[in-house]
Amino acid sequence: MASSSKLSPHVIVVSFAIVYVYLSTIFVFVKQWFGLGSSPGIMNTVAFTAVAVMCISNYVIAMFRDPGRVPPSFTPDIEDSNHPIHEIKRKGGDLRYCKKCSLHKPPRSHHCRICKRCVLRMDHHCVWMNNCVGHANYKVFFVFVVYALIACLYSLILLIGSLTVDTQKDGEGSYRTVYIISGLLLIPLSMALGVFLGWHIYLTVQNKTTIEYYEGVRAMLLAEQGGNVYSHPYDLGVYENLITVLGPNILCWVCPVSSYIGSGLQFRTAYDHARSLTSTR
Repeated sequence: MASSSKLSPHVIVVSFAIVYVYLSTIFVFVKQWFGLGSSPGIMNTVAFTAVAVMCISNYVIAMFRDPGRVPPSFTPDIEDSNHPIHEIKRKGGDLRYCKKCSLHKPPRSHHCRICKRCVLRMDHHCVWMNNCVGHANYKVFFVFVVYALIACLYSLILLIGSLTVDTQKDGEGSYRTVYIISGLLLIPLSMALGVFLGWHIYLTVQNKTTIEYYEGVRAMLLAEQGGNVYSHPYDLGVYENLITVLGPNILCWVCPVSSYIGSGLQFRTAYDHARSLTSTR
């Protein structure tokens, strides 16, 4: 695990938000608009519950799945003629080495000061799930954001729709506070998730991580100063980049499944893939 305990203030906030949105959507918005016993009410309850289950399951998996660790026995094979290119330090030109972990760092791996270890294909450390987002859980994290946005938009639609019914219904006035809190929560959350999802779609189609994006900006500026053109070394084209992250089966792109199981397989897949991509450039 990336940390001894996954329970943190940020995780508690997310958990309460999920529970609140679900309960208010089903027992207030759907109830007020359709009635829980009607056919439309049952259909919307089932549909929203399915979205909520997928959202929660992806969140839990992304939070508890090891993002990928570097095996203690790893050493770069500098004499491998099939993969002659290795990532090196910006200064000195030596092979990348983590002094804190006392390990060589494979391509695209970085040390997380919060998790206190190197993570394969590290994107960032997410405080909202108290875990790093890396090679083994990036897809699940991506799918979680998709379902979270769908759930927020779905709940917002039901909220607005429930306001169109007769406001004189018995007991509706007691839900005024729920509507206000839900509106103040769902509107900014939907906007934030939409921007966040758009950002990670942009990164995915270019086969970049957040760290690589900012490193690429610096590399591009340096290349332009030298009269060269910078090209991201892992960019294979939109479709190839998508299947690299989400898997070759399009039907499983929105499912909480991953082809990477176990730290050993995580490492070999990440390391061999990164080196093969680099050597084809």
